Amino acid sequence: MKQLSAQPAASLALQPIDARRLATLCGQLDENIKLIAKRLDLDIRCRNHVFYFYGAAAASQAAYHTIDQLYQQTAQCDVMSPSDVHLQLRQQAMEQPMIERVTATAANSDVEKFSVIRTKKGNIKPRGINQQNYVRAMQGHDINFGVGPAGTGKTYLAVACAVESLLRDEVERILLVRPAVEAGERLGFLPGDLAQKVDPYLRPLYDALHEMLGFETVAKLQERNIIEIAPLAYMRGRTLNGAYIILDESQNTTREQMKMFLTRIGFGSTAVITGDMSQIDLPRGIASGLTHACEVLAGVEAISFTHFQSRDVVRHPIVQSIVDAYDAYESDL
Repeated sequence: MKQLSAQPAASLALQPIDARRLATLCGQLDENIKLIAKRLDLDIRCRNHVFYFYGAAAASQAAYHTIDQLYQQTAQCDVMSPSDVHLQLRQQAMEQPMIERVTATAANSDVEKFSVIRTKKGNIKPRGINQQNYVRAMQGHDINFGVGPAGTGKTYLAVACAVESLLRDEVERILLVRPAVEAGERLGFLPGDLAQKVDPYLRPLYDALHEMLGFETVAKLQERNIIEIAPLAYMRGRTLNGAYIILDESQNTTREQMKMFLTRIGFGSTAVITGDMSQIDLPRGIASGLTHACEVLAGVEAISFTHFQSRDVVRHPIVQSIVDAYDAYESDL
C-alpha cells in the first residue's frame, strides 16, 4: 500500500451538500473515485463531502478539478458510470487541469448550460464538451454536420435530439436516411426487395429508437409514417417540411447525392448529417459527398459543423487507441 504523506496535497469540499449527488459521484463501491485515483496515481480519501488528495501536486490538482466537475454534473443526472469518469479525465487532460478555476460562479454557469436530452425512456446526457456543443448546435441550427470516428455518439445523439423534438411537437415526423453502399459485401445476394436488403444497414438507427421510445411505440409510429427509415435513393424528388432528418454514414454519399439530400430540406425542418471520413466505402475514384460538402459549405454561417476526434470516443477506452493507431499508420503511407 502506498505510504501517505502527513498532509494532503489538496482538498475539496463539495457544495452544495447532497447525499444523493455524492453517492452518484462515487458510484457503486466507490468505483468512480477508485478509477480517478488509479489513473492519476493518487490516494483519495473522503470524509462526508470533503475529499483529500495524497500524491503529486499536479496530479492532486487534476483530481480536484475532475471530481469538482463531475459533482456539478450530478445535478443533472442520477447515474454516473466509469465511462463518464473516463471521458472527464480525458477532457481534463486536454484543458490544462493545473490552471485554477476562475470562480465558483463560472462553474455554476457551466452546469446551467449542461444539455440533457429528454426522451420517453429517460434522459440522455451528452458526455464531454464536444458532445455538449454538438447537441447545442443541433438545437440551434437547421442544418448540422457531425464528423468524426466511430464511437463518438454522432448518430445516437442526433436520434435523441430528433426524438425529443418529436415529443415536444416541434416536428411532425422523423426521417432516418442512409446511403445503400456495400461495405465489401454484395447487396444483390441478400433476399427481399431493396428496402429489405438495406434494413441491416439501418439497424443502428432502429436500436437507438427502440432504446429511447420502446419497441411498441416505434412500431406504431412507423405504421403511421411518423417515423420513416429509408435508403437515400428514396429521397429524390421529395420536399421535407416539418421533419427531423438524419443522414447517417454520409461519407458514402457522392457529391450529387449530398447536394440532392441538402436541397430536400423544407420549412420547419432540421437536418443532421453524420459521417466518418476514415470509413469511406465508395468505389475507387468516386469522391465523398461529405468531404466535398464540408469544403463547399464551411463558410455558411447558418450551418454548424462539429468535428469529433479520437479523444471523444465514448466506447471502451481501447477504441481510442485503435482509432489513433489507424490514423498514425495511414498518415505515414
